Amino acid sequence: MANRARRARTLRILIVLGLQGGCLTSQGIGPNATRPLDVVPYVNLELFSGEWYVIESIGLDVEANAYDQEEIYSLRADGRIDVTATFYDGGFDGPHRILPQVGWVHDETTNAEWRIRPFWPLSLDYLIIDLDTDYAWSVVGHPSKRWVWIMSRDTVLDASILAGIRQRLGEQGYDVSRLRPIPQRPFNERPFVIGAEAD
Repeated sequence: MANRARRARTLRILIVLGLQGGCLTSQGIGPNATRPLDVVPYVNLELFSGEWYVIESIGLDVEANAYDQEEIYSLRADGRIDVTATFYDGGFDGPHRILPQVGWVHDETTNAEWRIRPFWPLSLDYLIIDLDTDYAWSVVGHPSKRWVWIMSRDTVLDASILAGIRQRLGEQGYDVSRLRPIPQRPFNERPFVIGAEAD
């Protein structure tokens, strides 16, 4: 019964995400508010895979109070990508949420445009719009400019790098005033989670 209720709650959350993802109106600001997002020229999927820490975001409603937020990308033998989002909800001592999804490359010329599926048949656009040459940080956006995630391989990102990312996001038409810093604990303070609740 508890599992059935959990699945029903998860489905409601994902349906809401799907309805949000279907909104095509640009939420950007400035002269580039309605201009399509520029993606990076090329993404090496093997270098991009692995664990990322979300440093700042304009996130989905379900992520509004995320702490220790991570994104994990795992390449599959069938060419698809397992995408696992995890975070603590409402504080470092809040419930640990796991949001499993599957992704695939939509534009194989650049590997910078993906589709992400939280459940069939819904798929959401996923654009890699800024990327460090050494894959130390990355930025993922949505064509509507309603959402964006700034991620790093470390739990912190140098202030000068973050300032440059924010400037480029503004030039792409994002309202950077809406960016929310994601609280991240240092590695040695993060708990080892066993049996976390999956949403």
